[in-house]
Amino acid sequence: MRYCVTGLPTIPHDVKVELCFYCLGVVIETVLFYNITSSLPLYRENNLPVEPESEFVIKVQDINDNEPKFLDGPYSARVPEMSPVGTSVVTVVATDADDPTYGNSARVIYSILEGQPYFSVEPKTGVVKTALPNMDREARDQYLLVIQAKDMVGQMGGLSGTTSVMVTLTDVNDNPPHFSRKSYQFSMSESLPVASVVAKIKTLDSDVGPNAEMEYRIVDGDGLGLFRITPDRDTQEGLVTLQKGLDFETKSSYTLRVEVSNRNIDLRFLSLGPFSDTATVRLIVENVDEPPVFSLPLSKMLISEAAKVGTTIGTVSAHDPDSTNSPIRYSIDRNTDLERFFNIDATTGVISTAKPLDREVNAIHNITIFAMESLDPLQVGKGIILITVTDINDNAPVFAIDYETYLCESARPGQVIETISAIDRDEPQSGHRFFFSLTAEAAGNLNFTLRDNKDNTASVLTMRGGFQRHDQTMYRLPVFIMDGGSPALSSTNTLSIRVCDCDPDGAPQSCGSEASMLSAGLSTGALIAILACILTLLVLVLLIVTMRRRKKEPLILDEERDVRENIVRYDDEGGGEEDTEAFDMVTLRNLKVVRESGGKTRRDVTPEVPTLFLSSRPPPDNGIFRDFIWDRLKETDVDPSAPPYDSLQTYAFEGSGSAAESLSSMDSLSTDSEQNYDYLSDWGPRFKKLADLYGHSGDGNLFAS
Repeated sequence: MRYCVTGLPTIPHDVKVELCFYCLGVVIETVLFYNITSSLPLYRENNLPVEPESEFVIKVQDINDNEPKFLDGPYSARVPEMSPVGTSVVTVVATDADDPTYGNSARVIYSILEGQPYFSVEPKTGVVKTALPNMDREARDQYLLVIQAKDMVGQMGGLSGTTSVMVTLTDVNDNPPHFSRKSYQFSMSESLPVASVVAKIKTLDSDVGPNAEMEYRIVDGDGLGLFRITPDRDTQEGLVTLQKGLDFETKSSYTLRVEVSNRNIDLRFLSLGPFSDTATVRLIVENVDEPPVFSLPLSKMLISEAAKVGTTIGTVSAHDPDSTNSPIRYSIDRNTDLERFFNIDATTGVISTAKPLDREVNAIHNITIFAMESLDPLQVGKGIILITVTDINDNAPVFAIDYETYLCESARPGQVIETISAIDRDEPQSGHRFFFSLTAEAAGNLNFTLRDNKDNTASVLTMRGGFQRHDQTMYRLPVFIMDGGSPALSSTNTLSIRVCDCDPDGAPQSCGSEASMLSAGLSTGALIAILACILTLLVLVLLIVTMRRRKKEPLILDEERDVRENIVRYDDEGGGEEDTEAFDMVTLRNLKVVRESGGKTRRDVTPEVPTLFLSSRPPPDNGIFRDFIWDRLKETDVDPSAPPYDSLQTYAFEGSGSAAESLSSMDSLSTDSEQNYDYLSDWGPRFKKLADLYGHSGDGNLFAS
């Protein structure tokens, strides 16, 4: 921008002049200073200036042409309710683009246009504060303020700008909780299980969030140990839950006095009153028809495994808790006594043995007893009985394992060749004690002796040396073992001792008859392998011969092959399409086809069998029927509504169906089909039979309807 300055006096070239003036249309915020260089005359000879250049600096002064602006507005702020007067809420800031160093154009004063008398603003700092005490959030929770910022120190002619401030009152715990009513009444069934909710009590509190969280407790009443009250996490309702079982016949109603209080109490507002409330809750128990109850839910009984059938083990007892006091009938859940070892008297509840017991097979029987009301069979109670079978000495001791004893030919007299031990299926309380000795007939042998080690083991020792395999390869030593039971039981066990050729370390190399085989160069394993290979080759040869014979022999003894040989009549369910041995295939053939075949026989079937099933077929597996009948029997045993007397049960069950499934698709081929087979005649003499069967010759249906 150029400025043409006229009317100025001549100024020396080394003097800088500062001109101050008001220029209309000039924006001082954009350009504050301008440098102006005068146009100087030049010498004509050398084109040089006659005098040096002069520089003029022009400063543009500011005017109030920009209003204050809130760059961060609009504002939102939060302040607790019931705050004292003068509590700071938020600070608003306005900026003015005018020159703050010149006049009052940029000096801003704040004032509140809307929001009085609740809030005020500091004129110079812009701090918004509360102006009224005890502002209640429950009455009004939000306020919209309009703040004005005016320059020129708020004087007339100054420019102004505004912004809004949304002030939200946050909650404090200034309201105590209280019950919606002073007394409540609820009904509950006596059959409710423990931990069931029997009542919900509504509590009111104007506060929100943590300030409205409740705590409940039962302060008085006749159900202090029977009920418990806790707050619901979502609704803060008081939930009364059952801690023990109910019984209408014992007590039909309960009265509780409950108290509610705030969990988080603000000490500043305790003067407003107690932050708690009380109410009375009455609970009515409703009577229901209950099943019988056993005097002992779990009973333990003992019975010796020597007890005879019919021996009484113990007695169970149950009663009807209702006022009707119905008679009780007892039964055993046969699902827990599948082998039917026990019986129970239906009237007295006396449990007795039904079969001999064996502790070594099953030491503890866990059975369930049903107690059923005679007047209402649908009411059934359950009790558990643990019957422990005590042990008697009814098992003789035997060898702990099947010993394989080897005797080296180089064995010396008195050498221990085996240490034996015994086991006994019985479990005496004092522990096992076994006694070992040789039998009377073996006591005088000159080869071996037995030494009882007194620790339930015994050692077998040689009495001489010089054992040779070619003299005797095997020795059998009978050992007598007796336990310490009362009465004592014993058994005779035979220890087999093989004579072997051993290496210098005493490890057996070859024993008994294997020595001769080894001398010939073949071991037992090699001979077995050779025999297995020979048998395998024989089986393969037989299979190949059988397959070749079947390929050469025609199915029908005729020069021309009967293409209708597999068109049969399926009027009977056989063993499946692949079963050609269990049934006479002649009986399945169409009678018309048989007549047309001219009495020609087939070699793959046996004609004129008097019975449908051949005697060589194994009997069918009746396991599925046995399992089905057994399942139905168990269902009847555990059915409470089943009569206690013998009755006829109908088992209408036909099995799981044929493995061959449906053969109905064979009916789809008939001469009534819309398919035209005349083109078979054009295929040559090889298809003549098919053309006659399926063409328009009018032979009728191929299958029986």
